[in-house]
Amino acid sequence: MAFPCSIGRSGKRYLKREGDGASPRGDWQVRRLFYRADKGLPPRNRLAAQAMRDHDGWCETVGDRNYNRLVRIPYATSHETMKRPDHLYDVVVELSHNERPRVQGHGSAVFFHLRQPDGGPTAGCVAVSARDMRIILGMIGPKTKIRI
Repeated sequence: MAFPCSIGRSGKRYLKREGDGASPRGDWQVRRLFYRADKGLPPRNRLAAQAMRDHDGWCETVGDRNYNRLVRIPYATSHETMKRPDHLYDVVVELSHNERPRVQGHGSAVFFHLRQPDGGPTAGCVAVSARDMRIILGMIGPKTKIRI
């Protein structure tokens, strides 16, 4: 099944690199679902769901031992804040990209999340509308792969 989505501003690439603005081509298994509990209950889903905490971040510093992992913020090196002020990360699905093994510099924080209102590109993730996210989450499970 296909849904309209936004991908990285640089398109899709097989050889993803940190900061290149591309979404990684491939089939990526869905992992955890992160959601903003302060904005409501998690959408109906069959994934391991985790409410975001104020101190949740995702390390994007090449060379850091926690590269491409959930970290506690404040964090000494460059990271993404999971609880963003906009709505894009109200619902986030972690994808298996650059997971096992984690290769330094091959991309971090590649998520499946909510789309910008104008449908603009992402920094390398895949994003869909809130409506489509609800539909998709109702259909997928821990063995589902998302093709980019």
